[in-house]
Amino acid sequence: MIADAWTISPTLTGQHVTLRPTVLDDRDGIVAAGADGKISELFFTNASTLTDPDAFMAALFKERDFGRAMPFTVCTPDGRVVGLTRYMRMNAGHKRLEIGGTFYAKSVQRTGVNTEAKLLLLTHAFEVMGCNAVQIRTDWFNKRSQAAIERLGAKRDGVLRNHQVMDGRVRDLVVYSIIATEWAGVRQNLRFLLARHA
Repeated sequence: MIADAWTISPTLTGQHVTLRPTVLDDRDGIVAAGADGKISELFFTNASTLTDPDAFMAALFKERDFGRAMPFTVCTPDGRVVGLTRYMRMNAGHKRLEIGGTFYAKSVQRTGVNTEAKLLLLTHAFEVMGCNAVQIRTDWFNKRSQAAIERLGAKRDGVLRNHQVMDGRVRDLVVYSIIATEWAGVRQNLRFLLARHA
């Protein structure tokens, strides 16, 4: 484990995608990614809060500045912004974090972008940050996201009922996790899935 890995946001680069620390100038690209396929209109996604882009970005950077999150702008090899993801609920003492707040432009869904992004994030979390556990949460109504998380190899821990209020709606969240002893198998699975997009 590298000590400053919990405080310094890395740039993670693969064949299909680069994840780099989010900056304010990414605002318009992030909004455009949310509009591609009308992702921001899906009430059960975090992208729905992009209706107020300035508040969205302010909240993103507030969590980062408190040391609880590392937001990453998702870019294709040509530099186009196609989404957003982040480490959230970071706790260095317990060596755990969550990967969440993720959305991608519809134009890059099912292209290997999500698989490689998760491979990069999980590799850094387990192999550089020394995580014991990584969680992924999604809305009860986001069935596509649940299927994608299960395809990665995460295991379903349960449902947090009435856990969160978003835009006036009380949300149930489905919680998944990957623990350190499972990482080798999950990594092999992700590499296998990614090879199909080579």
